[in-house]
Amino acid sequence: MTWYFYRVVDAAGAVRSGTRAFELGDPQSVREALEQEYEDGAVLSVRQIPAVLVQSVRSAGSLFGKKLKDQDLVVLLRDLAVLAKAGVPIIDAVRTLAEDAESVGPACAAVASRMLADLRAGATLGEAFDRQPSVFPEPVRNLIRLGDATGAMDRMLHEAADHVERLTALKADSKQALIYPAFVFTAIFGAAGFWLYYVVPNLASLFKQFSIKLPALTVAVIGTSEWVSSNGLLVLLGLVAAVALVMFAWYTSQKFRLQVYRALHVLPVAKRLMSAAGMAFFAEYFSLLLRAGVDIVRSLTVLENITGDLYYREKLTLVRMYVERGERVSAAMRRVGGFPPLMLRVIAVGEDSGTLDDQLQYLAGEYRTRLGRVVATLSEILKPVVIFIAGGLMAVFVVALVLPVYDLIGQAMAVRR
Repeated sequence: MTWYFYRVVDAAGAVRSGTRAFELGDPQSVREALEQEYEDGAVLSVRQIPAVLVQSVRSAGSLFGKKLKDQDLVVLLRDLAVLAKAGVPIIDAVRTLAEDAESVGPACAAVASRMLADLRAGATLGEAFDRQPSVFPEPVRNLIRLGDATGAMDRMLHEAADHVERLTALKADSKQALIYPAFVFTAIFGAAGFWLYYVVPNLASLFKQFSIKLPALTVAVIGTSEWVSSNGLLVLLGLVAAVALVMFAWYTSQKFRLQVYRALHVLPVAKRLMSAAGMAFFAEYFSLLLRAGVDIVRSLTVLENITGDLYYREKLTLVRMYVERGERVSAAMRRVGGFPPLMLRVIAVGEDSGTLDDQLQYLAGEYRTRLGRVVATLSEILKPVVIFIAGGLMAVFVVALVLPVYDLIGQAMAVRR
């Protein structure tokens, strides 16, 4: 896909500009496509956007861009589906959402306003969706185009909303396992930093005043505290710089992200989580694309472009290449490797019976269930691990600092006697 900037005059005489991705390889072909789209208008200019600039904008958008939330997208799709089911013309349905910012939210209303402008210029609803690729995922756009072709727009909108809801639940399940340990470990290390930076130095000065013989563990803790006090600012700046460097590498280097994903697919616990999430995502989108009337090769191309897990994206590229040469999907996946035997067998059955989309839909539900089980199991495993680490850290502080205090009290009582 190549991105182009264009300026056109629509049928109403208004000058419009925008950016869009085209599969066409040269500006002249893009110009001809736009002339067909705006047959009652005129194309003023078409310019290809450099790939480096596209990647930079995508990276900046990932970091700072405002996107339509999944929940808002579901509201937009469901409201359109309800209005279409009630017999309201599509342009009037979109106008209703554009003018009802209080109910649907300002973000949805802004998206609907842009769609309304496209519809007034003569675009179909599918074309209006295509012009906002950052808002509407490609499988959703494929369903809307199918609705334009079949006339079953209300059903396609409902199915698109259901799909987005399932993907939202899938993302939530994947993140749920990380929230609890991340919160607890942050609290633990924050408390440890407070002890090392503030509490330990005060107790250390007290021990020195009374010349108490300290055990090796206490000496080690006091030494660590002194090092943290002396280099705490440098450590903090180093951590901030390290986090910033990792984030920069993550958003700018595909090789770095690929290595991270490969590592996650090797680690024992992460491997199960990534496999369940990846297979659920793959089956869900593949089934949706096939049911939307997209051919297998094009569906694999779409999956390759939208899969966030670069480990599976690399494998999907090879699968697509083998399928383009005439192999079946199941055979190509088996040759590439990395896909569970269950998925390979079920896909082979679907290919033999001509029910591949139904089999993939079944697999998507099965892997979503498995992902939920993995997340629940992982959460239960992490709880005692977190408690053990927190208890061990506090035990170190108690043994290292409280026992010398008892010795100090004993010496004071001995002097009194």
